[in-house]
Amino acid sequence: MNSRERSVLTLRPIGVVHTAAATRAEAARQSAAAEGIRAEIELYPAPGIEHALTDLSAWDMIWVIYWFHLNEGWRPKVLPPRSRSGRKGVFSTRSPHRPNPLGLSALRLDRVEGLRLHVLDADMLDGTPVLDIKPYVAYTDARPQAGSGWLGSDPLPGWAIDYAPAAAADLAWLESRGVLDLRPRIEAVLGLGPEPHPYRRIRAEGEGFRLAVRDWRVRFAVRGQRIEVESIMSGYRPAELARAGRDPGDPRSLHRAFAARR
Repeated sequence: MNSRERSVLTLRPIGVVHTAAATRAEAARQSAAAEGIRAEIELYPAPGIEHALTDLSAWDMIWVIYWFHLNEGWRPKVLPPRSRSGRKGVFSTRSPHRPNPLGLSALRLDRVEGLRLHVLDADMLDGTPVLDIKPYVAYTDARPQAGSGWLGSDPLPGWAIDYAPAAAADLAWLESRGVLDLRPRIEAVLGLGPEPHPYRRIRAEGEGFRLAVRDWRVRFAVRGQRIEVESIMSGYRPAELARAGRDPGDPRSLHRAFAARR
């Protein structure tokens, strides 16, 4: 093989992630921004796989290596959410859009039940193929003295999030009907700041801003160094809601009931 040829590597998933996040827009940008989000890692039956899990439950945290299975191609330069100075080379970022779409997350391990690992702080999508699992060893994996490159010495401080009475009522109504992940997603995205950003799905709207979270729209305003969420709206147009069926499985049914409150 000459120097210009490259070996072909074959990777076989050892398991799959089960989580509520089905699209890229729903997933947190990294595990530190996904605090408390639960997921299960289901390992596939294989000779000796039960023995491979021996002693894993003694660890508080694990590294999970996985494949960004929804990627199509890669990008030499990307625009990270925290960048204040334009696009960066993909190798200087944690972007998923890589030549080999490998992901790495440090997750809290809640418990091991058979071939299922219950984890917290999950930033992966449902159906993500898992390639390997390793223990997180604090004394060697944590290097707080390391520099932070273009991010600076420390990440920017998070913004405080307030809720106007109307927005608080909107969220309470949705949470009472099982929409429990909207508030954490709002706070994770807006905690980075209110600036319009395509990856974070924020855009200016009138004198304020609008954030898109899956099929919901969040209006907010900036008050000094704080962000006030003013209201929650459906992402469906009125005509789409009017065509919604009565089937409880139709997501528009919830949205129509939400809109009817107003």
